Amino acid sequence: MNEALLEDKIKRLRAVIAEKKSLLVAFSGGVDSSVLARVASEMLGHHTAAATIDSPTLPRRELAIARRVAAEIGIRHIVIAAADLVPELVRNSCDRCYFCKQGDIALFRETANADGFEEIAFGVTVSDYGEHRPGLRALNEAGAFLPLVEAGIGKPEIGPIAKALGLSNHDLPSTTCLSSRIPYGQRITPEKLAQVEAAENFLLSQGFRQVRVRHQGDTARIEVMPAEFDKLLALRMEVLDKLQELDFAYITVDLRGYRSGSMDEVLMEKKV
Repeated sequence: MNEALLEDKIKRLRAVIAEKKSLLVAFSGGVDSSVLARVASEMLGHHTAAATIDSPTLPRRELAIARRVAAEIGIRHIVIAAADLVPELVRNSCDRCYFCKQGDIALFRETANADGFEEIAFGVTVSDYGEHRPGLRALNEAGAFLPLVEAGIGKPEIGPIAKALGLSNHDLPSTTCLSSRIPYGQRITPEKLAQVEAAENFLLSQGFRQVRVRHQGDTARIEVMPAEFDKLLALRMEVLDKLQELDFAYITVDLRGYRSGSMDEVLMEKKV
């Protein structure tokens, strides 16, 4: 990316955030929210904090990343406990993210009010509006503060911006909550989420960079990047043993490879 354009985007983001007296950053530890936390810490100092909701849908590995990156930035990190799955999430309709985000907003707002933060910033980019994201509707209804959108920053810029800001996770692959691994209409349970997390942790421990294990009843559908298919096949027996140990009867590989939002493809097919 053009260096001058990149610097202009960072300058605009700084200006957008500097308008606030105090700010709570909804913080996942991913690249988008890390950029927000980094700039908020720079512009607002101790008048800002990063908050992560710890729920059964958040992989332990991602909570660990959030803690590490917050410490690197030097921003205060608040972990909000959310032990239970909301009923609307359990039912797993195609709008589950809308209801889940409503619950998240309420938890963030409660924390912001208790700690005296003026507003809550969410790491939505302009690119997110081209995807199936019911959670955006909840954010828009709540009048949420979206600094990356206001600064005109999309997915192509976010990695280079994170790198320019010195963030160690600038090349971290995109992540989503564990519920996105379960097909719409199938109930989401803590047991299914734990199965998926353990399966993905195993594959990541084998050196795969981008992994999804889609939970389809007694079948695990593995998504990795096509360039890593040969590696996956070379580890076939190890993968079979581990995932069968996790109570998956059938283990399959999606030949289209990893792609964001593959569970949403059925929604697109219904619209055709």
